[in-house]
Amino acid sequence: MTSVPGRRSSTFTRLLRHGFTDPSAAERLLDSPELSAVRDDPVLLEALGGTADPDLALLGLVRLLEAQTGATGRQELLDTLISAKPLRDRLLGVLGASEALADHLARHADDWQALVTYEARDLHPGVTEFEHGLAEATDTVSLRVAYRRCLLSIAARDVCGTTEVSETAAELADLATATLRAALALAEAAVPEDAALCRLAVIAMGKCGGHELNYVSDVDVIFVGEAVNGADEDKALRAAARLAAHMMRICSANTVEGTIWPVDANLRPEGRNGPLVRTLASHRAYYQRWAKTWEFQALLKARPVAGDLALGEEYVAALRPLVWQAAERENFVADVQKMRRRVIDNIPTAEVDRQLKLGPGGLRDVEFAVQMLQLVHGRADTSLRSGTTLDALGALATGGYVGRADAAQLDRAYRFLRSLEHRIQLFRLRRTHLVPEDDADLRRIGRSLGLRTDPVASLTREWRRHATVVRRLHEKLFYRPLLDAVAQLAPGEARLSAAAARERLVALGYADPAAALRHLEALASGVTRKAAIQRTLLPVLLGWFAESADPDAGLLNFRKVSDALGKTPWYLRLLRDEGAAAENLARVLSAGRLAPDLLLRAPEAVALLGDGEAGLRPRTRAHLEQEILAAVRRAEGAAQAVDVARGIRRREMFRTAATDIIGSYGTESQPVEADQGALVDLVGAAVSDLTAATLAGTLRAVVREGWGDTLPTRFAIIGMGRFGGHELSYGSDADVLFVHEPRDGVDEREAADAAGKVVAEMRRLLQTPSADPPLLIDAGLRPEGRSGPLVRTLGSYEAYYRRWSLVWERHALLRAEHVAGDEELGRRFVELIDPLRYPPAGLGEDDVREIRRLKARMESERLPRGTDPKLHVKLGPGGLSDVEWTVQLIQLRYAAHEPGLRTTRTREALAAAHAAGLISADDAGILDEAWVLATGVRNAVMLVRGRAGDTFPADPRDLAAVGRYLGYGAGHAGDMLDVYRRTARRARGVMEELFYGGS
Repeated sequence: MTSVPGRRSSTFTRLLRHGFTDPSAAERLLDSPELSAVRDDPVLLEALGGTADPDLALLGLVRLLEAQTGATGRQELLDTLISAKPLRDRLLGVLGASEALADHLARHADDWQALVTYEARDLHPGVTEFEHGLAEATDTVSLRVAYRRCLLSIAARDVCGTTEVSETAAELADLATATLRAALALAEAAVPEDAALCRLAVIAMGKCGGHELNYVSDVDVIFVGEAVNGADEDKALRAAARLAAHMMRICSANTVEGTIWPVDANLRPEGRNGPLVRTLASHRAYYQRWAKTWEFQALLKARPVAGDLALGEEYVAALRPLVWQAAERENFVADVQKMRRRVIDNIPTAEVDRQLKLGPGGLRDVEFAVQMLQLVHGRADTSLRSGTTLDALGALATGGYVGRADAAQLDRAYRFLRSLEHRIQLFRLRRTHLVPEDDADLRRIGRSLGLRTDPVASLTREWRRHATVVRRLHEKLFYRPLLDAVAQLAPGEARLSAAAARERLVALGYADPAAALRHLEALASGVTRKAAIQRTLLPVLLGWFAESADPDAGLLNFRKVSDALGKTPWYLRLLRDEGAAAENLARVLSAGRLAPDLLLRAPEAVALLGDGEAGLRPRTRAHLEQEILAAVRRAEGAAQAVDVARGIRRREMFRTAATDIIGSYGTESQPVEADQGALVDLVGAAVSDLTAATLAGTLRAVVREGWGDTLPTRFAIIGMGRFGGHELSYGSDADVLFVHEPRDGVDEREAADAAGKVVAEMRRLLQTPSADPPLLIDAGLRPEGRSGPLVRTLGSYEAYYRRWSLVWERHALLRAEHVAGDEELGRRFVELIDPLRYPPAGLGEDDVREIRRLKARMESERLPRGTDPKLHVKLGPGGLSDVEWTVQLIQLRYAAHEPGLRTTRTREALAAAHAAGLISADDAGILDEAWVLATGVRNAVMLVRGRAGDTFPADPRDLAAVGRYLGYGAGHAGDMLDVYRRTARRARGVMEELFYGGS
């Protein structure tokens, strides 16, 4: 071919127009001797341009022609190619889509003739036709050649559009069935004496069992064996295992013709640790006693395919009834969802965005959702028992278990994703589910799927669109029909029956499905805009509720909040439009009693959940005091002022609880807080700051009403215990000391009388019954305990501590910190007590013995009767008391010379003790872990039960909710208790060494 230098030939331009990316190379191939006779034939060029990759198709064609034996063979191929459109489309279609099949044709030059025939029986071959195609195979190599020849015809029908994706998947499964039979026959022929001893059935599982196989996929199987009449069972099972293993090697082994696919038997009972072959009785016993939920899910696709088919049918008949009881298992839905999350979590981070099968919005999302619905409803409705995903999805839609529109969208998305998966694997016949990154690969795949205009961008756009549909519908699929069951549907539209809806709710973990349906009806029925928005929100909310330990409470609380705010224009708009608000609300409403109770007393606080991270971040003490003091100034009287302050406290307590819950459960936009200690510290600081601000506001209100701007005596509040340590929990009282100092010229009696009235009025106003939770003030750590006066002058404190203070009082003062009132007076009080709590000479041996005696007495006397000490997080071995007394003993002994120990906070003091070399890193870590865990348990118990507690709840649902808060999934409350016991036991060992050990 000649052309004017510097100008492109007309052939070059024509090749570009027909989709070639390297026209120069294509010109050279067209000029080769093999194609010289047809190089200018427009039919050939048009056909090449219609393939997925014209360059690849042309190269494959030249290689195939080169492989023909002699001129006669080449001419026959060319004549048939030009004259027979079916062959032309099939052959060039395969060559343009599959480099691996082009290699096969180059090695086996006559196999192109398998594509010539075009009769009705060739359009939809089944197992019989494929068995015929493999019949002449006599060894592993010839079996692979015959398998590829059959695969050629499947791929040709696929790329030409003769079959659609579900038919292609079914043909691939039928070819796999025929191949397994051929491989087993070869294994039996190799060792006929083994075959004579046993009956062996091969059960296809997974995609092969479901009649929806990929081009390259593990073929999952389970083997069932029995002895033939009169044979010893052990010998028969050993013989069956040898046959099964040989059959697997025949399929999986690498030869000069490569491999077929791996045969995977790991879905068998006990997985790879269990025997390869079991008897039917052994299978039945395992599934009745030991099988996990996912194993019943896998049995949905079980199908006898090879060997003794009668035995295989007995296996299916024996186990199928157990499959349909799986949904009755405790935590069924949670188990299935956990398995799905585990699959996603195990995907390498670099691959998540390209994972077609396992990633979010991938094929597995569709398959898991469909299988979960089958397991829930298939027991009562036998039409749902198909092992094929698309057939099962269609049956679910027909029965009203899935909305028709949702099912249609999911069907289209699944077909597209499976087609994409087929095209990716077909290229090199390698097992992969990753969408390639190279533009050339994406271009070939896009063109093969009919996306000819900008195939790379179009393919990426279509893939993302379908993945988004799957991601959106995968949860909705399960919950949407629950609303349809209580709503008015269009005539002729199938609905979920009331019984089926109840069945589904029970599977989701709802203890009272009838009540749940009433709530759904109240929320979603009607034609109002409010009901329409609720119908949009509820499918997703129901899923989030179901992930909690108490879905019933979540739904009931949501109804209460919606009833209270239903006429407020911003409420539903907030949940619909603010991405995180709805999920945040679902977590908060279903995590226990405390947060919903706080919210329901002032439902408008739900707005905090949609205000991003700023809305959930606890406010500083300065901001809280500013707001409360401003409200006090505006109020008419102390009672109204304290009511407002308590309302602010309730709102901020809700904010903190919501932050805590969302940090513990995690949401789509905010992952679980990995550092439990940081969450514990956040709650302790937030509740302590809030308590201090509330006391400051109440003090100002009481003084203002009784004395105007100035009290006759200066007055300060000292935080003690966990309050002074910034470690309050939700249900903690405020441990305090009250100190005052008469102003110049004021009589001491008048000052004392005023201070006493302030304390009494503060306590009264903060405990008055109202819609807001009370704040209990406990002054029991004051000098002389409950026998002493509630409030003393600074001088009285100084005199008492100088003359009468006991070691336990110095111990208690370690946590003392000014929290409200006169700052100067508070500072002077702290200066007064510093030499007592940080004694310059440390502690004498008598004082150390006294502290140890007090601790031992507390352990023996203060534990509630009937309580398991090992699970009491405050007073039990390794609990809060053990850690705190150990740290505080170190402070009393060494803080005078180690400034870092002069802190009221336990974790800070522990870290300082380690930094000072007073405790090893391991021991500090053990004590810190125990303290954080015990504090987390206390917080969880209050969140779940709505009242304080120092032991794990006895109620199973409450215990499960505590477990969820601490990161334990459904059914793992026992693991939580084991971890607590182990952590506490280690902490107790450290405590006994450091506290009761050497001097």
